[in-house]
Amino acid sequence: MIGMEKLSNAFYQQPTLELAKQLLGCKLVKETPEGTAAGYIVETEAYMGPMDQAAHSYQNKRTKRTEVMFGPAGITYTYVMHTHCLVNVVSGLEGVPEAILIRAVEPVEGLELMAERRKGRKQRDWTNGPGKLTKAMGITQQDYGHPLDRSPLYIEYGYTPDGISEGKRIGIDNSGEARDYPWRFWVTGNRYVSR
Repeated sequence: MIGMEKLSNAFYQQPTLELAKQLLGCKLVKETPEGTAAGYIVETEAYMGPMDQAAHSYQNKRTKRTEVMFGPAGITYTYVMHTHCLVNVVSGLEGVPEAILIRAVEPVEGLELMAERRKGRKQRDWTNGPGKLTKAMGITQQDYGHPLDRSPLYIEYGYTPDGISEGKRIGIDNSGEARDYPWRFWVTGNRYVSR
């Protein structure tokens, strides 16, 4: 299915590791007063909540920041790391705090807007990392808790990737054995994948 149809709430009711793969090729869209920017999701990472040492909700840790993860699937979980806002899709059953980090997108709409927001960078570097894509698309902390089936931030059907690769997650070296779980998924060969 090509664009224009938002993912229904039912789409998000899949097991987290499955959903992390199913989101690849879907289109992330953000409407802002300056215009709309969109990109195909080409890289995700799954965080499996209570039993995943790399997850913010490890051991069911409940804080103001993680609260939204305990809610229903299909809600936006944003947080700031260093100076970057990162965007996640809340997944799993209600009360089970799991989420999927969107790590990279391939720009498809609002290219001039993205170029402006990522001034001085090559197009490949606009959205090939989780902090880069939020800057390019105008996704902010204000999007925390937003349902992903309605404006201004939502995900649409896109395309089905020819191949999906999987491997270790990135940047979580201090998380014990969790750092080796193969819970990062990407569209094989896509030039916007973070590394």
